[in-house]
Amino acid sequence: MWFLGFVLLLLKTAIVLTILLGLAAYLILVERKLLGRFQIRFGPNRAGPFGIWQPIADGIKMILKEDTIPQGADRVVFKYAPAVVATVAILIAAVIPFSRDAILWGYDIPMVISDLNVGLLYVLALSSLSVYGVALGGWASNSKYSLLGGIRGAAQMVSYELPLGLSLVPVVMLAGSFSLVDIVNAQACYPFVVVQPIAFVIFLIAAVAESKRLPFDLPEAENELNAGYHTEFSGMRFALYFIGEYVHMMVLGALVAVFFLGGWRGPWLPPVVWLVLKALMVPFFLIWTRATLPRLRYDQLMHFGWKLLIPIALLNILATGAVMLWLRG
Repeated sequence: MWFLGFVLLLLKTAIVLTILLGLAAYLILVERKLLGRFQIRFGPNRAGPFGIWQPIADGIKMILKEDTIPQGADRVVFKYAPAVVATVAILIAAVIPFSRDAILWGYDIPMVISDLNVGLLYVLALSSLSVYGVALGGWASNSKYSLLGGIRGAAQMVSYELPLGLSLVPVVMLAGSFSLVDIVNAQACYPFVVVQPIAFVIFLIAAVAESKRLPFDLPEAENELNAGYHTEFSGMRFALYFIGEYVHMMVLGALVAVFFLGGWRGPWLPPVVWLVLKALMVPFFLIWTRATLPRLRYDQLMHFGWKLLIPIALLNILATGAVMLWLRG
């Protein structure tokens, strides 16, 4: 039986990985198309009908591009730093439940790669690790632009990571568990966004900063730092940073769905479809903000995180605890 369980684990991992990377690849095309519409122009429309083969063309181009390493760079760190960003984003997907448990040949099969009883802590730990790919890539490049981008990424993480974690404390209080499966099951009657709109907004803002998107794209601000921490990267190493960013967007969308929107729950449609539809709302929101909002200054980001989001998140935790005690009394 352990062998069948191991095969099932590999099968679920392959399916989730294929869907995640496929959605991330075509999310790049969707963003380019939407930005074109926002800016009253056409997006990619040459590679295939309506440009649907553009992600494949981009992938071939990245594979064939020369992989250069700057003179004076730390070669070992420079080679492996991009893999940290992509790997961490993919590993977070291991604890996301994508459907209700299935019954196969009389056995109950959980529709999640790994249902950890500390799944939320696992998510927070991995999201904190992603900044190492940014900081190490910027430092190892032997470039002032890249170094400044890496430093900005590390300092930015300190500003948004606390609000991100604090916004999830009321979710744990309501669900009574750190397991993402239990959190989805706790939303059987209503999604948590109904009773925790403040936590939802804080988590969404922190997720934008987590994905380093406008108005929080300070580590790669192109009009200030050229391309920031990945200025010196080319070929597949640049593609790893790029894919990691879009996988991270998809994963953050899935986490928003799991924590606040009921996860895979919904009428009529299959559970997996509901999870994907809810998860895609966040990337669309991130694309919209990129086409709409200006970039914050560095000091404005720090002020916003430490002096506004953290106090509001703490007050929300106190209010949630008080209401729960009042309802139980």
